[in-house]
Amino acid sequence: MKKSETVKSYLSLIPPVHKILNFPEVQKLIDQYGQLVVVSSIRSILADYRNTIKCETRINNEIFSVEEIIKLLKKNINLQTQDSLIPILNLSGIILHSNFGRALLPKLALKKIEKVLGSSYNIEYDVDTGKRRDREYHIESKLCHLLGAEAVTIVNNNAAAVMLVLNTLARRKEVIISRGELIEIGGSFRLPDIMKSSNCILKEIGTTNRTNLSDYEDAVKPKTGLIFKAYWSNFTINGYTKSVDEKDLVSLSKKTNLPFVIDLGSGTAIDLRKIGLKFEPTPYEKLKLGVDLVTFSGDKLMGGPQCGIIAGRADLINKINKNAMKRAMRCDKFTIAALYSILKIYQDPKKAIKEIPTLRFLDRTKVDIKEQAERIYSKIEPFFRHKMKVKIINCFSQIGSGTLPNLSIPSVGICFQQNTKKNNGLFPMKFAKKLRKLPTPVIGRINDGAFVLDLRCLEKDIDLIKPLQSLKLDEDF
Repeated sequence: MKKSETVKSYLSLIPPVHKILNFPEVQKLIDQYGQLVVVSSIRSILADYRNTIKCETRINNEIFSVEEIIKLLKKNINLQTQDSLIPILNLSGIILHSNFGRALLPKLALKKIEKVLGSSYNIEYDVDTGKRRDREYHIESKLCHLLGAEAVTIVNNNAAAVMLVLNTLARRKEVIISRGELIEIGGSFRLPDIMKSSNCILKEIGTTNRTNLSDYEDAVKPKTGLIFKAYWSNFTINGYTKSVDEKDLVSLSKKTNLPFVIDLGSGTAIDLRKIGLKFEPTPYEKLKLGVDLVTFSGDKLMGGPQCGIIAGRADLINKINKNAMKRAMRCDKFTIAALYSILKIYQDPKKAIKEIPTLRFLDRTKVDIKEQAERIYSKIEPFFRHKMKVKIINCFSQIGSGTLPNLSIPSVGICFQQNTKKNNGLFPMKFAKKLRKLPTPVIGRINDGAFVLDLRCLEKDIDLIKPLQSLKLDEDF
C-alpha cells in the first residue's frame, strides 16, 4: 500500500469530536472543567494526531486507543487550566524588578483595595452634594502637599504622563532636549518614539556627552513648545561630560515663556539619605527650584501602584486635564485606592520607611540581613551538606527598574556551589531551574559559577527554609 493511502486509512480511524464527547470519562471532565475547555483540548490532541500520521513513517495503532486519548486529554486540559499568574520569592537582589511587578504594596493599601474593589464606593461621587466629582479628588491635596506642587494629576504610567504633557503643551511644536537624554528603557521603549507619538517635533541639541546653555538658547525659536529634560535610566555617562545646571534652564524658561518639564523617572518622595543611600532628586526639590512640571512613576521609589504622576503649575495641569487623551489614560479605582493609602502613610515619614515595602527593603542594614542569613543557614545546611557546598557570602543588591543604576547596596546572601566539576559548570543553571519548579518559585541569580540567594527582600525566614527543605535532590547535585 502506498504511503498516501496508508496515511488516508489511519486518518479515517481518528474518532470525531462528537463521539469522543460521549465517552463517560470525557463527560466527567466536562462537568469539572466545562464544555468549551474540553472541546478545545480534544481538537488540539486530534490535530497532533493528524500531524503525527502525516510526518511519521511508522504509525502505532495504540495512539488511537480510548485510554490514550483520555490520558492526553487530561494532560492538555491541565495545561490549559493551570494558573499562569503565581507568586514568586524574589531573592534576585533587585528590589524593584520590572519582571516581578516592581513595588510591593503595604498592608494598608491591600486592605483598602480589597474594600474598594468589593463594594460600591464614592469614587466619583460627592456624598454631601449628591453630584459627580473628579476621582482624583481623593489623592489631590495629599499628593500636592507631599510634592510641594500647586496641582497634580495622574495617569496609568509614566510613559503616558510624558506623552500627555507633550501632546498638551507642545503639539506640532518643537521640544528641545539634549542628545544625551534620548533614552531607551525596557522593552525597546524609546523617548524619541514617545515624542513622535505625541505629535511633537524632536529638537536635539548638544552631543551625547556634552551640552551647553548656549545650545538651548540657540534652539529657542517661535515654533518651540517647551524645554524638556529626562533623567537617565539604566545607564550613566562618565568621563568628559557636561550638562546644563537646571537653575539656568529655569531662568531660560522664564525668559522665553516656555514651560520647563523634567521627567524624573523614578521619583522618590523622600530624601533617600534618611535611609543611608545617596541623594536622589525629589519632585519637591525640582518644583521648589522653579521647574514647571515634573513627571515620575508611582511604582518605583515611591513604593505605590503603577501610575504616572504629573505635578507642578496649576494652569498647566488644568490644560492637561482638558486634553481628550486624559480620559483614555485615567487611572482605575484600584490605583486610586492604593495611592490614597500610600499617601496617608507618607504623612508620617518615619512610618513610611517602616510600612512601605520598597523603603523597608532599602532601609535594611547588612547586620540585620546577616543575622537572618545565619538563622536560615543553620536550618538548611545539614539538608544540602552531602550534595553541594552552602555558605553565607557578602553581596550587593540593586534598586532596579532604571533607578540609580550605579548604586550597589551592601547585602548578604546564601551561596550554593557544586562539590565537584562533573556538571561542567552547568550546576548554577540546573539548580536555578530546580528552584523555579517549586510551587512558589524561588528566584536568585547566578554569579561566578555559583547560585546566590540575596536575602534583602526576604521578610520571613520560613518562606525560604520550607521550600529549600522540600527539594528533591538527585545525583546530578
